[in-house]
Amino acid sequence: MTRLTEYTSYADAHRHYSSAALWELFDGNRRALNIAHECVDRWADTGRVAVRVAHADGRDDAFTFAELSAWSSRFAHWLAARGVVPGDRVAIMLEPSLPFYVALFGTVKRGAIAVPLFTLFGPDGVRLRVEDCTPRLLLTTAEKAATARGIPGVDVVAADDALLAALARHPVRWRVESAADDLAVFQYTSGTTRELPAAVRHTHRAIVVVMVAALYGTGIRPGDVFFCPSSPAWGHGLWHGTLAPLALGVTTGTMAGKFDPVRLLRALQDYGITNLAAAATHYRMLKASSETAKYRYALRKLSFTGEPIDGATRTFVEQTLRVPVSSMYGTTEVGVVLADYPGAPDYVVRPGALGKPVPGVRLEVQGPDGRPGAPRQVGEIKVWRRDAWLATKDRGWVDEEGYYYHAGRADDVIISAGWTMSAVEIEHVLLKHPDVREAAVIGVADALRGQVVKAFVVSARPGDAAFARELQEFTRTRLSRHEYPRHVAFVSELPRTPAGKVNRKALREAELAAPSPADRENTHAP
Repeated sequence: MTRLTEYTSYADAHRHYSSAALWELFDGNRRALNIAHECVDRWADTGRVAVRVAHADGRDDAFTFAELSAWSSRFAHWLAARGVVPGDRVAIMLEPSLPFYVALFGTVKRGAIAVPLFTLFGPDGVRLRVEDCTPRLLLTTAEKAATARGIPGVDVVAADDALLAALARHPVRWRVESAADDLAVFQYTSGTTRELPAAVRHTHRAIVVVMVAALYGTGIRPGDVFFCPSSPAWGHGLWHGTLAPLALGVTTGTMAGKFDPVRLLRALQDYGITNLAAAATHYRMLKASSETAKYRYALRKLSFTGEPIDGATRTFVEQTLRVPVSSMYGTTEVGVVLADYPGAPDYVVRPGALGKPVPGVRLEVQGPDGRPGAPRQVGEIKVWRRDAWLATKDRGWVDEEGYYYHAGRADDVIISAGWTMSAVEIEHVLLKHPDVREAAVIGVADALRGQVVKAFVVSARPGDAAFARELQEFTRTRLSRHEYPRHVAFVSELPRTPAGKVNRKALREAELAAPSPADRENTHAP
């Protein structure tokens, strides 16, 4: 019987997709399923590399499926010996490394719940998440262990040579016994420590759900050599970059340490990567590096997610890497619902679009009355879930051919003197200016117009009043006479969430805290 991984066209994706066909990609079933078995154990006899890690200091690591299977089984036995039982939480605050993957898969083998934590969290960030998920154990580096031990009620273990020596005394096999609906992973979204997001609770069944994103969002197929530079502490890096390719027996790769675009370029060349899934920010940083021409590439599929990619970056990537860059859109709560089907010979990537609905998903752009809008009418993107329409909190529109477009978050819409403007649209225009490296746009209060547009610009060019006027004119001549930033602030960098997205909320909060425009450094207004 033909498996879904053998179909590559857009037409076949919709013709042959079914929930039953999706389950046929796995050893487990709707009753008994384990993420660790699906991702490492069943591929242990292939002899293939499972994960490659490109370290910021230039080192390369490679771990086979067999190594991860054996070491994660040892970790499961070690947890059991320490009294960790199914349902207990195990927090893992490590960069991609052998201890990280061993702990991740060993925890879910044991039937416990893995909780990946971002390694750059400070003491407050760690404490808030620990208090929320109450882990039985926190595994981290020796350096961070000293700080973490100050948090009451959690057993902190350093991932060092002593731990590996302790694990080596345990058996290399573990019999997995978990139901598909047992909890497996708690995933925190990239919020701030001042407003802690609730953990999204994933069961083992989530590995089946994420396969839709793998097949149609990142286009993974057996034989690909995959790479995702996003941290596995976040959804994209964990589910799309790690678990999904491994569940298909595909070698994946990632980065450890501070992100360096040149280090990524070297990894793409040295590892022979054919399929790259990254955040829009990563592609912008590749563009800014001016180093892409120095390397050779075997890339056949490119995808991005997290936020829309601007036109200038898209053009650069496609001219340099010579592959269409495909969008993948979704949320942590609903999964991927729109995609550009990388590798599909009969699908045309439409620049600026989020893509078309993935198989099995019902999607609409609805107006305030809850009715679907006409083509090109902006509304809120909603997905049908459990017999009801679920709001994504993103605005968008659909063209006549069924492509969906992003019009910003619901709270990124700016209404000025009765005009409705999109922060994303203005940002994309600003990024077309040759001297603009990065840009973020928000609405700020104005006594006359209610709100006006303020742009925060990162540029190597001196930020003076003349440059601000140039950017204002550059924007209004490309959008409309009223649609431009009335205030321009030149900044050295933009605030970002831990996942790398521009944090417009932080910009809005800082703006509210500033007493007056006169007190805002490097701000220019007409």
